[in-house]
Amino acid sequence: MDGEHSALSGVEKERERLPPIYTNSPPAVLGRGTKQPFPSLGTFISTLSQRRDVAGRGFTGGALTNTAGLRHGRELPPICMDVRQKQRFSIDTLPPEVKAPFPSDPIIPLRTKTTKEFQEDMERAVQSGDWREVREFYLTTFDSFIEINAAFKREANGLFNTTEDSGVNAKFVNTVYDALLSTPQDIQKSVLKGIINSLLREWKGPRTKDDLRAYFILIQNPQYSSTSTYVIFAHLLRQIAALSEADHHFLVHWLKRLSVRRFRQLVERLLQFISTRLFPAEPDELPPSAKCSWWIPSATKVLSLFNAANSVSSPPIMPFTDFYNIALEHIDFMEDYRTWQNYGNSNRFSFCQFPFVLSTVVKKAIIQKDSEQQMISQARQSLVSKVSRRQRVDMNLLFLNIKVRRAQLLSDSLDELTRKRCDLKKKLRVTFVGEAGLDMGGLTKEWFLLLVRQIFHTDYGMFTYMKDSRCHWFSSWNCDNYSEFQMVGTLMGLAVYNSIALDIHFPLYCYRKLLTPPTVPPEQNALVGMATATLDDLQQVMPDLAQGLTELLGHEGNVEEDFYLTFQVFQEEMGVVKSYNLKPGGDKIPVTKQNRKEYVQLYVDFLLNKSIYKQFAAFYHGFHSVCASDALMLLRPEEVEMLVCGSPELDMTALQKAAQYEGYSKTDSTIRCFWDVVLAFPLELQKKLLHFATGSDRVPVGGMADLNFKISKIDVPADWLPISHTCFNQICLPPYRTRKELKHKLTIAISNSEGFGLE
Repeated sequence: MDGEHSALSGVEKERERLPPIYTNSPPAVLGRGTKQPFPSLGTFISTLSQRRDVAGRGFTGGALTNTAGLRHGRELPPICMDVRQKQRFSIDTLPPEVKAPFPSDPIIPLRTKTTKEFQEDMERAVQSGDWREVREFYLTTFDSFIEINAAFKREANGLFNTTEDSGVNAKFVNTVYDALLSTPQDIQKSVLKGIINSLLREWKGPRTKDDLRAYFILIQNPQYSSTSTYVIFAHLLRQIAALSEADHHFLVHWLKRLSVRRFRQLVERLLQFISTRLFPAEPDELPPSAKCSWWIPSATKVLSLFNAANSVSSPPIMPFTDFYNIALEHIDFMEDYRTWQNYGNSNRFSFCQFPFVLSTVVKKAIIQKDSEQQMISQARQSLVSKVSRRQRVDMNLLFLNIKVRRAQLLSDSLDELTRKRCDLKKKLRVTFVGEAGLDMGGLTKEWFLLLVRQIFHTDYGMFTYMKDSRCHWFSSWNCDNYSEFQMVGTLMGLAVYNSIALDIHFPLYCYRKLLTPPTVPPEQNALVGMATATLDDLQQVMPDLAQGLTELLGHEGNVEEDFYLTFQVFQEEMGVVKSYNLKPGGDKIPVTKQNRKEYVQLYVDFLLNKSIYKQFAAFYHGFHSVCASDALMLLRPEEVEMLVCGSPELDMTALQKAAQYEGYSKTDSTIRCFWDVVLAFPLELQKKLLHFATGSDRVPVGGMADLNFKISKIDVPADWLPISHTCFNQICLPPYRTRKELKHKLTIAISNSEGFGLE
């Protein structure tokens, strides 16, 4: 070992004279020092690169260049430098008599080691201390892609060219990797050296399925959890990222068949790799980021394969929120967003190209800042217009001013929003006629709350409350004017635009329709909101009907005689039953075993799309009239729901931890009594407390900490009730003497307060 180390150290001294592995990028060096378990791997890469160049194997841009653009033919060596620069010849351009045949795919050697035999080898090595047999296995197995397939492919020379079966003996792979980290350091080092050797192979032509299998196996290596192996991991990720779309398709379907535990480990490893590259623990822990700017794009693209595998799995392997990279909350995400806006999905990398890694907190911040910029722009235009016409400037021009009477809240709000539709992108400010109070945010929140409460009341008839699914859905009755549906959409858009959480209960499918498409199409009559509807979507809205249609699809008897259905449906609208044909002449077409799938699909589409098209189109345009932003393209339906509604999950313990105090300290007896009472409240009273203090009973996207909740001391007699400043999320609490007194006064205050003073 001493001799080897000395030789490699000598190579390291000559590092500046070695050719780079990547074009325009000097060879990356693994961290040095005793804390690094693999100190000589960086020099090993350089040594291999030098050997291959000296051997004259025609490196033109480095052994590990992006393979996506490689030709399928072998390039001829240059005749002279000038000719090489002017024209690059391919073997395909030569006459037949000059062409040499491609070598056939190598035959994979037969390796018969079984999982049980390997485990027995490991047990003997641990007991005896003789690792020769295990060392030979690891040394041979990871020396090349051929050997990797020989060891782990279920049948050495079987094709396994399907997305359904990778042909890999998963149990054996897991056993070998689980044992690897407990082997001596020299064995672990030999595995990494073998991987380097495999990655430095000079590729000719497209990748074979055996190559894909090798990548599939190599990415599961647990050694990549150590930052000392990140240089090798990065090269592996770069090659996987550069594969063709067809190859990625295979990998996605193979990845989704990993166990949940191993799938999650690989995702977490990739997220950690990106985070560590962005924010290394020590400055010299990794090569300078300027010299390996491709690390993060490569890792993110590979992570997108795991996200795709998760998306095509039913149910998903892990929650989509587990793909969020919280470290990205600390980067300049607005700069990233602007890069994406300017360059889209071109070669200029941005995280916005891969929005699944951006948390809802980041996306909300992007939408807020985008909204603020639009608000400023709108206000500036109004001011410039006034000044240019030499008119007196009124500061009210900077706001969307809504004046409403409580008794005519709905009609006044509709009139105001219709009349001031050009001002929707200004900062919202609400005034209740006849009431004192300047809107610093609290009145706006109350306006939203009261308006939503009226709109969704069952007596109003715009929306139907589905008891089984506990959600609202659009009433299908036809009318001449859909402006009220547009107002609801506008209201939702204003809530997102002004960062107000609404107590609205739409099914998730509604938000998918709202993103279909995510930006309003330029064509005036283009269809909107027509998202593909399935039985699963109907289950969210009408679970009983969805169950009945599922039974129809699985019925074993005579469908026509047992169900006696035609391609016609009936709906009750305002007390009148109406019939609709699902297709031309549908009332005369019986539903049979042969056409029942078509019937179910048409029925679901009718219920969730066609029967409410005009209502939803008005709602869609209302929402997008305020929230027209490229940022919506970054969102999943679940994330739109979070932005609109906040989180219904109240965590009062988290609110207690985040609370601030003025005049009190958290150890004062009044404060201790307050939290004892609040934490013991039933959920309904906790919601009322949150509404009393903040004007909304919903939790914002960032959680309780984002409320900036404050409890202040007010020097008044103890028989006073608590008061609140919803603009500032503040409760003013008299110094009550007993827990019982505090509970009594607080319950009265939160149960009866609305507007300025008690109801």
